[in-house]
Amino acid sequence: MRIGGTHRVLTKRWDIEDSHLLSTYDEGERYQQLHRALTKLSAAEIIDEVKGSNLRGAGGAGFPAGLKWSFVPTDTGKPVYLVVNADEGEPGTYKDRFIIERDPHMLLEGIGIACKAIGSHKAYIFIRGEYTGPRRRLIHAIEEARAAGILGESAMGTGYRLDIHVHRGGGAYICGEETSLLEALEGKKGLPRVKPPFPAVEGLFGCPTVINNVQTIASVPAVMEMGGEAFAKMGHERCGGPHLFNVSGHVKWPGIYELPFGTTYRELIFEHCGGMRGEKELKAVVPGGASTPVLLPEELDVRADFDSMPNAGSMFGTGAVIALEEGTCMVRTCLRFLEFFHHESCGQCTPCREGCGWLAKIVGRIEHGGATRSDVDLVLEVADKIVGNTICALGDAAAMMAPPMVKKFEAEWNRHIEDEKCPFPKERLEKNRTPEESDD
Repeated sequence: MRIGGTHRVLTKRWDIEDSHLLSTYDEGERYQQLHRALTKLSAAEIIDEVKGSNLRGAGGAGFPAGLKWSFVPTDTGKPVYLVVNADEGEPGTYKDRFIIERDPHMLLEGIGIACKAIGSHKAYIFIRGEYTGPRRRLIHAIEEARAAGILGESAMGTGYRLDIHVHRGGGAYICGEETSLLEALEGKKGLPRVKPPFPAVEGLFGCPTVINNVQTIASVPAVMEMGGEAFAKMGHERCGGPHLFNVSGHVKWPGIYELPFGTTYRELIFEHCGGMRGEKELKAVVPGGASTPVLLPEELDVRADFDSMPNAGSMFGTGAVIALEEGTCMVRTCLRFLEFFHHESCGQCTPCREGCGWLAKIVGRIEHGGATRSDVDLVLEVADKIVGNTICALGDAAAMMAPPMVKKFEAEWNRHIEDEKCPFPKERLEKNRTPEESDD
């Protein structure tokens, strides 16, 4: 797998052998920012620094991290919890997995600093059930930190109690939604909660809770080290710092690229990823995971950040970019995404439970033959009935992803109807390659 980019802030240690071990840190370097936060900074000073960094939530929502921390009430008499969302189930997304595998101590240090900022003494990392290797590595890092006195009754000898626990998910994509994640942590079925109350007020076990993505928390030590203002300047406007773009699909060099917010998708694909893998031209780009509306090649000059993408009719999402070459069937691509969302719907909301199933059924009929032109219109109609009518965003994800696929590739959908079959050859069956197995 290729690791690159113009910035090496979050990935600066990834090239070091055994970078996941505490022993690879210089004695004077490791956990410096946590010690500083515990001994020299108040909670308000930490939050102000993070606010000034323009650090945004990297799990897809893009909510300002410092602002989220400031919402936590401090006078309830209840314990405060930090929950780290490592349930990375969005198709095309794998950045958090590599943070955990390559530099788990960076994440643990960020957790400690965040705990001090919100007055928490206990943090939970909810990790995707399929991430067996990363989970073992994370547990080992926690054990190393405890043995070194960094975690425990008196973190780094400061008297501040700090405990971190890892909770393994059961393989449900819906638990990536923050309130569903809380339900699962409490031992219940992972069903999204109706909000309000919001987790900051009534979260885990009914107590004030902050929920952040792995990359968000892993960025905190860098924010504290360089200062919020300097971190903000590395990004673009209201999106501070670099972001880990994980690129897959038909590019020459798939992998993780640490680039500043505001980098265009054209630069990412054609400069950093080496362009397309063969002689075929680029056909489409899914810019931020399966739930984000597709972009055409002529739309790639948009800046990749949370604020610019809505102007292009899409979303930044997780920054998980999937590049598709000419010859890729967009109806089949849409079907695969819809089948995923239908399978992963928790079933709590009728529009999502039934709507995602109907979308998959209709698009499947178009892909495999036997559909009419009215079926294409029906895709748009069903999607419109789902948007805004569910508790969480899973139904919205399916309903917002599908219409652009139809509208931007209308001729392709019509040809499926006319030919009564898919006009594109089926892909040759081969072993699915992970980023590590890609040509470098």
